[in-house]
Amino acid sequence: MTESPDLNIALVGCGTVGTGVVRILQASQESLRQRTGRSLRLQQVVVRNIGKQRDVDLGTIPVSDDIQTVVDDPQIHVVVHVVGGISPAREDVTRLLQAGKDVITANKALLYAHGAELFALAGRLKRTICFEAAVAGGIPIISAVNTALTGNRIISIEAILNGTSNFILTRMFDRRETYDEVLAEAQARGYAEADPAMDVDGTDAAQKLSILTQLAYGTRVPLEDIVRQGIQQIELLDLLVAAELGYRVKLLATSRLSGERLEVSVQPTLVRANRAIGMTSGADNIISIEGDAVGLMRLSGAGAGQMPTASAVLADVVDYATGRAAITFQSILRLQHQRPVMLQPQEELSRRYYLRFTVADRPHVLADIADILGRHEISISSVRQDETDDVLDESGVARLVIMTHRTTEGRLRTADQEIAALSSVRGDRIRMPIAD
Repeated sequence: MTESPDLNIALVGCGTVGTGVVRILQASQESLRQRTGRSLRLQQVVVRNIGKQRDVDLGTIPVSDDIQTVVDDPQIHVVVHVVGGISPAREDVTRLLQAGKDVITANKALLYAHGAELFALAGRLKRTICFEAAVAGGIPIISAVNTALTGNRIISIEAILNGTSNFILTRMFDRRETYDEVLAEAQARGYAEADPAMDVDGTDAAQKLSILTQLAYGTRVPLEDIVRQGIQQIELLDLLVAAELGYRVKLLATSRLSGERLEVSVQPTLVRANRAIGMTSGADNIISIEGDAVGLMRLSGAGAGQMPTASAVLADVVDYATGRAAITFQSILRLQHQRPVMLQPQEELSRRYYLRFTVADRPHVLADIADILGRHEISISSVRQDETDDVLDESGVARLVIMTHRTTEGRLRTADQEIAALSSVRGDRIRMPIAD
């Protein structure tokens, strides 16, 4: 078989992921050539700081701090862009597409915020954008949804999409440590940024879920339409009580058809401990997808990290080199014109719930809370209150855990506002859905 011409690649960004991409390209040249029928050649590298030492040998490859060198090079076919953030990434990708380059990106924040705009531009210019590494690191979920499952109507997606949050929740439970203690360890290990807000408040998982929802259902879901809660207020007590009841607490990202509407949420959720999602520990990710033909399937593994993410980038490089990526991208563009699925209003989401309150240890507190829940048609399934010291005044506090029967998010929100106004309620209140 005659080989195709060499594929000339430029790399923009040579940090953690970019370095991994270079390593795979250098270590697997022959196997990549056999798989693609052409030699993959890294022709240029663009970095922010040329003088910075890098844990990879770039040899004679030209290194620049100006992306214009790539834009102006007619020999470059495809650009691997592994720079995070929105700007200048948006401007970079736009310029590259306009210069006739195809783009491979790992930037989920960019795709969430400007994916539709960039995809439309690529379509008009007859260019291709690949993005396997943008969601769930080394897990090939984009490929699965875009190709392997196209014969299915997707019924539901249920996933752990943020390794930082999963590491924190796992470590808290396994070591009986507090949120703050485990967060400090996650930062020291490199699992969490100095500012971990987007990981722990659910934003990162929600952006990834939004991308998957658009691919599965042809429906873009902005963050404000996703029921979203983070894990910052979860206490060890919550994890221990959940375990006693047979559950684990996970930051669960869910996109599910309910009738002809779509329920979308990212929330700390009680998941049965014997389910695959409940057993997913540490920084791993898992995605469970149910299709009307294939049934339930699961993909799990490293959702981040240098080599898993670089592996996903190289999968896109191979798909691009063989021509598969261009065909797949056209099917993604057709989704832009599909009639979107209507979203279920947040207030109508119906689940069972775990509620935890810190309250004054005095008579009638439980009755007051139960009365408010009852007036909002929220039925109580069980109640647990920690045993407290016997004190003569009202200085003591108690932890009160209530499990509800099925109710709606709207009823609970309204009831919570009334409960918050009770003089007996102290500090944070926790509300978590239960996924049976």
